[in-house]
Amino acid sequence: MKRNVVVAVAAGLALVVAPSRAEAPPPSPAAAGSGDAFEPYPVEYWALRPVIQNVEVSPDGERLALMRISSRDGNPVVEVYDAKNLQEKPFRLNADPMEIRWISWISDKHLLFGARQQVRKVIKGQGQGVWRTRFGMLDVEKKKVDNFGLPGCVNVESVLPNEPYKIIVSVVEGVSRCGGGRSAVFRPPAYYELDLEKSTKKLLIRGKMSRSGYVFDSEGNPWLMLGLDESKDEFVWYHRKLGTKKWKEFYRIHEDSFDVFDVFGFDVDRRENLFVRANNGHDTAGLWALNVDTGSMKLIDRRKDVDLRGVLGSSQQWTDPDRVVGFYYMSDRLHRHYIDEVAGATHEQLMNVVPNAHNVSITSRSRDGTALTVANSGPRDPGTYYLLKDGRFQKIGSRQPLLEREQLADVEYITYKARDGKQIAAYVTVPRGKPPFPLVVMPHGGPFVAEYVSYDPWGQLLANNGYMVLQPQYRGSRNYGQQFYQAAFLDPEGGQGGYKMQDDKDDGAKHLVKIGRVDPDRMAMVGWSYGGYAAGVAASRTPQIYQCVVAGAAVFDALQQVNYYRHAMRGRQEIEQVSMWDDSVSPIKEVAKVNVPMLIVHGDVDQIVPVEHARKYTKELDQHGKFYKYVELAGADHGGLSFDHRIDFYTAMINFLAKDCGPDGL
Repeated sequence: MKRNVVVAVAAGLALVVAPSRAEAPPPSPAAAGSGDAFEPYPVEYWALRPVIQNVEVSPDGERLALMRISSRDGNPVVEVYDAKNLQEKPFRLNADPMEIRWISWISDKHLLFGARQQVRKVIKGQGQGVWRTRFGMLDVEKKKVDNFGLPGCVNVESVLPNEPYKIIVSVVEGVSRCGGGRSAVFRPPAYYELDLEKSTKKLLIRGKMSRSGYVFDSEGNPWLMLGLDESKDEFVWYHRKLGTKKWKEFYRIHEDSFDVFDVFGFDVDRRENLFVRANNGHDTAGLWALNVDTGSMKLIDRRKDVDLRGVLGSSQQWTDPDRVVGFYYMSDRLHRHYIDEVAGATHEQLMNVVPNAHNVSITSRSRDGTALTVANSGPRDPGTYYLLKDGRFQKIGSRQPLLEREQLADVEYITYKARDGKQIAAYVTVPRGKPPFPLVVMPHGGPFVAEYVSYDPWGQLLANNGYMVLQPQYRGSRNYGQQFYQAAFLDPEGGQGGYKMQDDKDDGAKHLVKIGRVDPDRMAMVGWSYGGYAAGVAASRTPQIYQCVVAGAAVFDALQQVNYYRHAMRGRQEIEQVSMWDDSVSPIKEVAKVNVPMLIVHGDVDQIVPVEHARKYTKELDQHGKFYKYVELAGADHGGLSFDHRIDFYTAMINFLAKDCGPDGL
């Protein structure tokens, strides 16, 4: 009966959109004029970090916690409200001089939070930045903070709902960036049980290379483990049945393999069946049920156009946390498919009551299921949070309350053919007005990542200033099958950075020109990280189709970059990175061919792409008499830019595109 309670409650929802104390009404933005008059938002609006985020209701449903940034250049503070009355003044926690990065309820009265603090002014190397991370626990009744003396990257592995004051965490010591995936096996974590009442910790398992990544169920039982067989260079998955201590190997794969194999959970009704994402002989990855007793795999679902990305866990995180209720994939939008009728019906009802519903999810839920928080985001919603409590559905606040729906742009999902016939997907953000528009091609970073565009702040910023934005999913992008991904580095001609990968971007721009949506004499490329590298390559291409480029945090010296982290790679990652970068265009060798104005932006403590890339490249530009502008962001890492960093970057970019891009500006 408990699993049906939200359907009964949600059926009679009364949507309350009046702002609560958690969000004061924003002032009317400059862009919210009447009629056809329209002025872009000032860059200060776009530079604001999320005003609120991490909105969660406590397990007993009595409290609501969130993170808030109250001033434009301030750090987040934690606010804890009485969930029955959001008008009352909240309790606030500030970790100054540390910056709080995330929060999560782990009991009725305990909040876990992660924080960071700058401890040096220069980076130590790849993945070793200027920040030190810590985590702490707040007792909201005693208003007391404890950190358990656990430095490093901390992840909650199980909240142990039947042990209300105990949790299991994993700790990777000595890192400033928390990572995941297969590479995590090379930094084995230690696993601790924390007693929240006694403020004590107990070591459960200390991982090692051969047996490293443990996964626990909600009762604290380790049921899955990933290790590395160094004698055979193979990753090995082990399973442990409930009530036993014996681990059984059920799958292994060579570290050089490009096949996808991820274990997402188990069937709570038949624990021997695991939910696995795998290719299993196909180009695209599907979702399979793998029986650990027989080794057989039964297909649940697979698409031919895109990969299945993952599973949907139960929103009943305190009473049914191990249950898998569905799965999802990404194309024009994030598509959710439910195998649990109650979860599917609840999601459908929320889609019907949330304004501008696009990507709607339950972010937290009370034990009895009657209180929950909901988040929505989409092209016309930067992120809005809601609370369902006592049958009342009310808006808590927006991540960006100054940005109004009417002033944001729609995003289209298109496909086009590259010059060699390969089908390319892309997202197009459409500005106000009538075509042909000026165009900004904005390739994603990575490059071997899956990009899904729901609400993209840079794309919306550029569209708000009148530019159509193309975000091409060029070859090498994940999500479109193995062949498409491997085409970036296993092409018979070698790595395709600057070659066919670059053609894919240019051909998208030409496609929009051909169908009359873009002015061919007003096109630019803007990118960050690998996207910045692509912009650097574009600056020296002939024939030239762009009027200028903006290269942020860019790899300008391909050899320097791969040598920077070559020592930390092995297996598949080493093959893809080395094969691509070693054979790809290196912009620093192409400076003499640069034929458009450039804006170069880089953080001076970037631990992923060191600032020396930009400094060396600009010296070469000086020697060859090329026109460029350079903005170095003091104290900026590769991502997570501060308000001041964003002001400097956005102002420079918008001014550069308008005034310095080509003969008359873009």
